[in-house]
Amino acid sequence: MYTQSMDLSRETAAAAATHAEQAFEARIAADRMVEPQDWMPDAYRRTLVRQISQHAHSEIVGMLPEGNWVTRAPSLKRKAILLAKIQDEGGHGLYLYAAAETLGTPRVQMQQALLDGRAKYSSIFNYPTLNWADVGVIGWLVDGAAIMNQIPLCRCSYGPYARAMIRICKEESFHQRQGFESLLAMMRGTESQRAMVQDAVNRWWWPVVMMFGPSDAESIHSAQTMKWGIKRISNDDLRQKFIDATVPQAELLGITLPDPDLRWNAERGHYDHGPINWDEFWQVVGGDGPCNRERIAARQSAHDNGAWVREAAAAHAAKRAARSRAEAA
Repeated sequence: MYTQSMDLSRETAAAAATHAEQAFEARIAADRMVEPQDWMPDAYRRTLVRQISQHAHSEIVGMLPEGNWVTRAPSLKRKAILLAKIQDEGGHGLYLYAAAETLGTPRVQMQQALLDGRAKYSSIFNYPTLNWADVGVIGWLVDGAAIMNQIPLCRCSYGPYARAMIRICKEESFHQRQGFESLLAMMRGTESQRAMVQDAVNRWWWPVVMMFGPSDAESIHSAQTMKWGIKRISNDDLRQKFIDATVPQAELLGITLPDPDLRWNAERGHYDHGPINWDEFWQVVGGDGPCNRERIAARQSAHDNGAWVREAAAAHAAKRAARSRAEAA
């Protein structure tokens, strides 16, 4: 009797799980957003936590290459612009950590995974900023590539992530235009300034092209994330869109992109480009890039030095909670 009841409970639970999964699949097929209170497969949840937290880490770590130039900006105007941009990036990280927390993973857990080396961030931020032109190139190329990758995320199937991306993309678009304007001013300057811009473009172009991730044939996550509607456009297609959009901008600036194979293909209606050094990409992703150790060390130092702030905030929250309980009693 009791065993039969248990069997019925198992059957009921299995039927409920099947119904929930069917409802999830129907929601994805209808292109409707999934919200935190909705049932979702564990694999979908894990994929989102991985992607959103890595995106958040990238925004936070991405503050470091530019922060290196705050005290050396060539004018008060440029310093104010750079400070505002770095502040925006910090805000982006906070939006994204908050979005990931709606999936049930605490922020402290995600941040510890970054410090432990278990979580990744964009490979592009493991390259050094050697001169002031690098700051403009980051705005033009790095943020330009980020926008190309992030605009489709505004239609991501997970609601909190999609809504966060709408504001982030607006701000990133401004960053891209600001970077282009900075480079345009330098290209209208002295010969040494123009040479500085060309040098920066030479160093950053290929790492930026790699930002979109491995080719579709080598990407282990793309197919599933596209099936779930998390990702809308493949790595290779995003890379092609970025190159097609950037070549005319480079011509307007008067700089040369460091790819001798870069040329318009009328038959395809796209620019062809040279081979990508995927060995370098995987080396940087694996933690052995020019600045990998430096970036994590900086984040660890900030985490350690900020311990007193977290402790003070926790103590203040505990006092407020105790006061509220006393007043309620």
